[in-house]
Amino acid sequence: MGEVMAADKARKETIGAVRRTFAPWKDPTQTPLIRFENVVKRFGDFTAVNNVSLDIYEREFFALLGPSGCGKTTLMRMLAGFEEPSSGRLTLAGEDLAGVPPYRRPVNMMFQSYALFPHMNVADNIAFGLKQDKMPKADIDARVEEMLTLVKLEKFAKRKPHQLSGGQRQRVALARSLAKRPKVLLLDEPLGALDKKLREETQFELMDLQMDLGMTFLIVTHDQEEAMTVADRIAVMNHGVLVQVDPPAEIYEQPATRYIADFIGEVNLIESTVTACEGEVTRLTSEITTSPLTVAHPCEVAAGGNACIAIRPEKLRISLDPPPEGSENVFAGEIWDIGYLGDLNIYHVELACGQRLKVSQPNLSRRVARPISWDDKVWVTFDPDAGVLLTR
Repeated sequence: MGEVMAADKARKETIGAVRRTFAPWKDPTQTPLIRFENVVKRFGDFTAVNNVSLDIYEREFFALLGPSGCGKTTLMRMLAGFEEPSSGRLTLAGEDLAGVPPYRRPVNMMFQSYALFPHMNVADNIAFGLKQDKMPKADIDARVEEMLTLVKLEKFAKRKPHQLSGGQRQRVALARSLAKRPKVLLLDEPLGALDKKLREETQFELMDLQMDLGMTFLIVTHDQEEAMTVADRIAVMNHGVLVQVDPPAEIYEQPATRYIADFIGEVNLIESTVTACEGEVTRLTSEITTSPLTVAHPCEVAAGGNACIAIRPEKLRISLDPPPEGSENVFAGEIWDIGYLGDLNIYHVELACGQRLKVSQPNLSRRVARPISWDDKVWVTFDPDAGVLLTR
């Protein structure tokens, strides 16, 4: 048991070290595994993908994120070979994929529905693609056993899909997709059918599996939390175009536009007017507070121009006591609503102008001497380095 634990700890340390340093997109000497070059896809008069250029690197866990109809699935289907670009170029490992049918591409797709054969048992479902490729039986048996061990379903090899839980069916679909050892695994909303707790557990299992295999994973999802959890980088799409491509922390902490700030997680958007730009510090005013506003963020517009302060609920402070006179970044209001989530309290604070701010505070203690309650007058504040200034 001690040896197993030691080996598992060493493996985790290795994975952690790789994840901390993995950033091939920052290295100009690295060659992308997948490259979309000015790709356009039209369906009649509708443009589903509009002039998209994107590089994805070997061993990367990459996420395409966006609302329904934004073009993310169409982009994946073009890589899989189920759709052809209307214009532009798509390459994989340097090979132009134009005209290459799906079955000749070194990619495999795991569908949201899992698409398991109900009349086949688990082992036969996993072996299906290998049999189609006419792999020798001994090799098929060895590969199936390897996949069963990988997804921890050794004891379920003879069961039919209807005898499995949703999470187990998801693992079978994953094993079948990996059995042919593709260069790229495409995951189309793979966890959508799972309940919240199982989905969260499976996200971490997918990350570990991807690292163990050293493969490139491309996931399509509309679930921001899922993308933020699993991906090395996220491409946020809207109306067929890429809005921002960055690691999760940069997407969250440094959104490029109002759309990104609003789409990823919860955010308060405070429309303001710039009064002064002082290097890395911008001073502003807003109609929703009499307090002067200061943000430690350079401004792209001159004094008198409009800008928006984006600030996450967890970066706001809330208090029953007013701050010292002359303080900056202060909003006075009343509690409109409260949500208790166990680990967090969510406060909706209505300001005098009618706008509401959302504030989240961790529950660090089981007892609160004077809890904030409905209709309380409160003050909301934030530090200058907590907000991001947006002009788009």
